[in-house]
Amino acid sequence: MTEPQSDAIVFFGATGDLAKKQIFPALLGLVRDEGVDVPIVGVAKAGWGLEQLKARATESLNEHGGADPAALARLLSLLRYVDGDYNDPNTFAQLGQALAGAKRPLHYLAIPPSLFGVVVSALAKAGLAENARLVVEKPFGHDRGSAAALNRILSAHFPEEAIFRIDHYLGKEPVQNIVYTRFANAIFEPLWNRQSVRSIQITMAESFGVQDRGAFYDATGALRDVVQNHMLQVLANLMMDPPTGEDHEASRDQKAALLKAVRPLDAGSIVRGQYRGYRSVPGVKPDSGVETYVAVKLFVDSWRWSGVPIYIRAGKCLPVTAAEVLVDFQTPPRPVFAEADPAVGHMRFRLSPDVSVALGLKVKRPGEKMTGEPVELALREQAAADMPPYQRLLGDAMRGDGELFSREDIVDAQWRVVEPILANPPPVIEYEPGTWGPEAAEALLGADGPWRDPVPSGADGSR
Repeated sequence: MTEPQSDAIVFFGATGDLAKKQIFPALLGLVRDEGVDVPIVGVAKAGWGLEQLKARATESLNEHGGADPAALARLLSLLRYVDGDYNDPNTFAQLGQALAGAKRPLHYLAIPPSLFGVVVSALAKAGLAENARLVVEKPFGHDRGSAAALNRILSAHFPEEAIFRIDHYLGKEPVQNIVYTRFANAIFEPLWNRQSVRSIQITMAESFGVQDRGAFYDATGALRDVVQNHMLQVLANLMMDPPTGEDHEASRDQKAALLKAVRPLDAGSIVRGQYRGYRSVPGVKPDSGVETYVAVKLFVDSWRWSGVPIYIRAGKCLPVTAAEVLVDFQTPPRPVFAEADPAVGHMRFRLSPDVSVALGLKVKRPGEKMTGEPVELALREQAAADMPPYQRLLGDAMRGDGELFSREDIVDAQWRVVEPILANPPPVIEYEPGTWGPEAAEALLGADGPWRDPVPSGADGSR
């Protein structure tokens, strides 16, 4: 059944940094590529008027590659602006007027979570929540308890099917490519289980530090910032069972089932690191114990994946900026050829900066001896240019398609995995910028090591 499309877009926090960096380019794409032609209302308390909002939109688009004049003119003609305090009922009365009688608005809360309750309550009192959809930005709480409290606030005024918890990582083309490659090719299904998979590694590396986000990062850390959400979502896409059914919930049902089976972390399955110099960043406490690097060892307690270790690492000030998944296959049950190196086999999904899918094998070296060398067969390589994640996600939200958004039970399952370690984490270990983090992270893998560092497409996947 096709859901009715939203007939207006409201974005709270219209003068903020997220709007400038992501929302305006996404709105332009919706207008240019998908023919969106509805009122677009920005709401903020900045003492601005409509012309200043239009100027900010133009500035944003110029900084993000520019826009053809016709598309920009169409976007600017759709913009409206309401300036007011979120605690003032008059702000929402003005919003109702700006919506010009829209019956199914999409409200996007690009504001701090502490204001979610104020805004959703005011929307309901003003009659602007009925038949409306709600998009909320992460973070979805600071721990499992606060996430549950946040969900109670949202669900008091909006049904779950109308709430879209946005995680831009789910809108990325290469992340969706994992699911497509798995389920569009029957050849992989017999291999995608504990009989054939030895271990899994997921790496998200950044070569830069926290830059001007010191205060935010020092209250968050790598575990909350990217592992609890982005990396666990990648894990779910990689390991979930095939969706059954054709509605939007089919895929999310399988992701939820997988994440609920992930064994919670304990102190022996995590390594936390902090790069040298982090404590001197403005906004960071001089004695901060927040991690800028984290490596974890996880297990999925299911028949399909029982006993298969999953290693995830993410960090800043590492040698490269790249993200990839490596599925390491089992070695043959006994050697056939007298070689010092065991047989190798893996599948690699590069998520950024380029996009690739590759299969690692061992093939015979030319000559009389039965010895081999590792090679990697590139199944697909492409540049990372694609539809911006925010454009895809906002378009899906307007259509009522929640497949690429987090559901309440999925968010709870993700917090459940990291919750045991949040209250009493092991101490951070200092590491030098430009290295692959603390040496203890290598020991975490044991016999499953070493870590496979991201390499250029087409190169050998071994370290």
